[in-house]
Amino acid sequence: MASITIRNLDEQLKAQLRMEAARHGHSMEEEVRIILRNALNRPQTKGLGTRIRERFAGEGGIEIELPPRCDKPREPGFGS
Repeated sequence: MASITIRNLDEQLKAQLRMEAARHGHSMEEEVRIILRNALNRPQTKGLGTRIRERFAGEGGIEIELPPRCDKPREPGFGS
């Protein structure tokens, strides 16, 4: 089994973790494993683009007015 070390953990967060572990009758280490397992095994119901848009929605986005296209599209040049 692999192990990880978490440095610079906020004391308040550590206290909350200790309380949750005690409430569930687990060690802090087991509580962290359960939290990570639940967080990572949660099914994603929305696509990445939708989640990004929702995260930044209402953040004062910028509206850009694009100029109309004047040039014709170039040929892709697949021929020899």
